[in-house]
Amino acid sequence: MINVAVLGVSGRMGRCLVRAIRESDDFSLSGALASPESASLGRDAGEVAQAGPVAVEVTSDRGRALAKAAIAIDFTLPEATADNLAAVIARHMPIVIGTTGLDAERHALIRRASEKLPVLVAPNMSLAVNLFFSLVGSAAAALPPDYDIEIVEAHHRHKADSPSGTALRLGEIAAGARNTTLGNVGIYGRAGSATTRSPGAIGFSSIRAGDIVGEHHVLFAGTGETLELVHRATDRMTFAYGALAAARWLAGRQPGLYGMADVLGL
Repeated sequence: MINVAVLGVSGRMGRCLVRAIRESDDFSLSGALASPESASLGRDAGEVAQAGPVAVEVTSDRGRALAKAAIAIDFTLPEATADNLAAVIARHMPIVIGTTGLDAERHALIRRASEKLPVLVAPNMSLAVNLFFSLVGSAAAALPPDYDIEIVEAHHRHKADSPSGTALRLGEIAAGARNTTLGNVGIYGRAGSATTRSPGAIGFSSIRAGDIVGEHHVLFAGTGETLELVHRATDRMTFAYGALAAARWLAGRQPGLYGMADVLGL
């Protein structure tokens, strides 16, 4: 059995991970971390996840949460990334990071950490969405540059970051396939009269409504035809299963920075 510490256990993904670990044959929950302000502190992590007791108490102490773990899975907030990395580096522990909304400074911290231990980062842990990334890259490379690219994403009303990390990754892949960068061509929302499309732009639109788990649409629009690639997630558990697949793959790897494409062999 692989002992796992879940960082961010009281969040939506953290609770799903506890349930997925309980269902698995090769993982055991050994630690559960929540923020110092969480109402879950001191409770059984299984009860927090509504999965039944697991005899693991939710704590805000990283050392205690990681003490018995062989690997950590992080679905916290960007503000916690530096402290989480410092804690796993001190224990030479692999970490899977599914936190979204990471800025350039935190990505730099992750790259430095990956020089010392195995780190897998993915804005979306779904296995199918990572195949979706590959399909979008192939389409962007194959279609002429006069095919306009628009990315539309939809999530639940409580999601904090916009566009989603998955949408941004789709944009990065499409831009890279056209030998440019998202920083050069990304357009984030349009309003008013001065919204004429720039050649080569990649546009983003975000929807926040209800309890939508996650939808991503990538539109390639030419003259007289369109191609649309779509991924829909209807159950957040798919991300938890993907995170466990990532942890299973990462265990025992050499230090380095990995992604879900490595897990899938893409």
